[in-house]
Amino acid sequence: MHKSKLNSVPALVEVIALSGFDKALAYAVPPACQSDLKVGSLVRIPLRRRSELGVVTRFGTDQEVPPGKLKMLFEIVQPYPVMPLDLMQLFRWCQQYYSATPEAILETMIPAAIRKGMQVKTRRYLSAGKAPTADDLAALEKRAPKQAQLLRFIRQQLKPFARADVLKRMKISASTCDGLVSKGLLRETDTEEERIAYEDEMGEVETVAETTRPILTDEQSKCVDAIHGDIEQSKFSVRLLHGVTGSGKTEVYLNAIEKVVASGGGVIFLVPEVALAPQTVGRVRGRLEARGVHTVVWHSHLSEGERYDAWKALASGEAHVVVGARSAVFAPVKNLQLMIVDEEHEPSYKQEESPRYNGRDVAVYRAFINKAVCVLGSATPSLESLYNVEKGKYAVDRILNRVDNRELPKIHVVDMCRETSPEKAASPISRLLADKLRDRYEKQEQSILFLNRRGFSTSMMCPDCGYVAGCDHCSIPKTYHRTDKRLRCHLCGEEEPVPLRCPKCQSTAIRMRGKGTQKIEDIVQKILPSARIHRMDADSMSKKNLYRKILNDFRAGKIDILVGTQMIAKGLDFPNVTLVGLVDADMSLHIEDFRAAERTFQLVVQVSGRSGRGERAGEVVIQTHTPHAPPIQFARKSDFDGFQLEELEQRREFNYPPFRHLIRHLFRGRNPDKVNFYIDQWTKLVEKELGDKIEIRGPAPAPIEKIRDEYRFQLWYFAPNASAVIGAITALRESFKMDKEVIDHMDVDPMNLS
Repeated sequence: MHKSKLNSVPALVEVIALSGFDKALAYAVPPACQSDLKVGSLVRIPLRRRSELGVVTRFGTDQEVPPGKLKMLFEIVQPYPVMPLDLMQLFRWCQQYYSATPEAILETMIPAAIRKGMQVKTRRYLSAGKAPTADDLAALEKRAPKQAQLLRFIRQQLKPFARADVLKRMKISASTCDGLVSKGLLRETDTEEERIAYEDEMGEVETVAETTRPILTDEQSKCVDAIHGDIEQSKFSVRLLHGVTGSGKTEVYLNAIEKVVASGGGVIFLVPEVALAPQTVGRVRGRLEARGVHTVVWHSHLSEGERYDAWKALASGEAHVVVGARSAVFAPVKNLQLMIVDEEHEPSYKQEESPRYNGRDVAVYRAFINKAVCVLGSATPSLESLYNVEKGKYAVDRILNRVDNRELPKIHVVDMCRETSPEKAASPISRLLADKLRDRYEKQEQSILFLNRRGFSTSMMCPDCGYVAGCDHCSIPKTYHRTDKRLRCHLCGEEEPVPLRCPKCQSTAIRMRGKGTQKIEDIVQKILPSARIHRMDADSMSKKNLYRKILNDFRAGKIDILVGTQMIAKGLDFPNVTLVGLVDADMSLHIEDFRAAERTFQLVVQVSGRSGRGERAGEVVIQTHTPHAPPIQFARKSDFDGFQLEELEQRREFNYPPFRHLIRHLFRGRNPDKVNFYIDQWTKLVEKELGDKIEIRGPAPAPIEKIRDEYRFQLWYFAPNASAVIGAITALRESFKMDKEVIDHMDVDPMNLS
């Protein structure tokens, strides 16, 4: 048995391999690695006759290692630990709380570029070497005119010149240059070159110049003072910043960031959508660059080189602030003192693949580990966060007024049932919304139209026999996309050409029905033929950084109307937008989800908040078939307290979250009878062993019963405390014999119930 020694690296370490092993393995440390090896280092190890990567989790080992069986690790892959001590602690908590495998969590926490062993990018520069004699120059002019040309050019430069650029410009071969270097007439140097996100082919980073620092309102000042007070105490706290849309929450964040970086602290700033990152990064850099504070970007749309350089800047301590989407919660920030989670209510903070973590909740726990302050901001906070305020776990700071006392937008609710007529099919754009669009266009003001459904039409149906073009592999209809005239499944990606006749009855009356963003774009273009209209959704944003170019064009006034899905629904700040249209407010209201009312209320308030953020007053048109639904009426009146009171009362009556934790257990497989059999057997076992600790509901088919040819059944576990029961459920699952064709997973605190 081997024990670790104080202040020294022992001969043995434990390593978790990134290749499916669910336990740590012991390895010997070669002498060449001992001085640089740390807990959290990424190392290359021998495993089953091949080379794999792993993370050092501890020095020494308590494992009994038979003589002659111990292998030696090969090398340290990265110069800095990929899992600093706080991330190592966070890793163990995530593994336990979200019932995930070590490999799945490590692959989420460590970017792919790091795991692949990517290194810094260097660029080779040329500068003048020893001075040539007159004879040297004469000989070159005669025998190697290209070398003479290159030598003259470089000697005329005041600073080193990039080798690749000069060779390309002068059309000179590499061998010609190498000849001058070997003679000492030119000198080559390699310089490390950082790949900074948002410095690409579209131009420089769009920083927001702050020539005049905004003066804080009284409400903002109180919030800033409260957050500063917690930061100064250097202890863990969570503060909910509840401010109406346009109230200047970002300015409160920036003041808190300045407070932290002034003392050398680190900051993680989370945003719910990649589309929000450019605007947020611009404001943070605009405020901090004058102080010499390096801010990096972190999200999945970055290139691997940009992601690696962002990681290296943080791991080395060169950068102190990171702005990014969900995964940035795992960024290796040194001396972390402040976590900011903007739009904390957003479901996009929840990852839907293993490990199914919630970025907001992980941010709170990471702040706890680091004794840091966590600020959760939203105009429509989640009921879970409000419940934590009620219980005294979180403090709350409120901003009830917009900056400069600007009025909240005037909201019109349109009953779409009254838009229909026997003679004419109803348009998805109401007459009121069409009139408002024309009016704003004539005034040279901008509009946003929101519909959380991409594609042109939601389905293709035959009125003669009732046939609906569905996916053969999933339990949903296919969506028609006009751009390529294809029917496409949004779950598995299967697609086919649009049929001219009904496949079932051969009728030519088969037609499209429903609406998506493509159709709305088409209809609005007919209403305003000369308007510049652009669409932002998952289909149109396939090219890297295209979303950023569109948002920049919209901010610059090059686009009149922006049509989009959830990526434009929150957080964006466009002062010239004076009209927002919510095309179908019912879409989130009638789904099978106990959060449907909360989601609808949040959506209406957030989308409405994009209007009237500048000097001009704003308007919002909400189109709905259920105008009297409580979420829509509460949102129309901006009555957050009223909605919260009613919704919490209903949740309390049924004992739904936030009053209890919910764990979803999903079983799937290609044979529905086999899946059904095993979920029944499992349910009986859980009821027998844990029935006194949790309430079990189900089993039942999932709302979407089949995805990618796999049938899905689910169980619900309700418990007062998820941490207290998840370990027992996981241990029981490990002892349960499951058919290899049946796959199951647990989702703790799920956000998507489909």
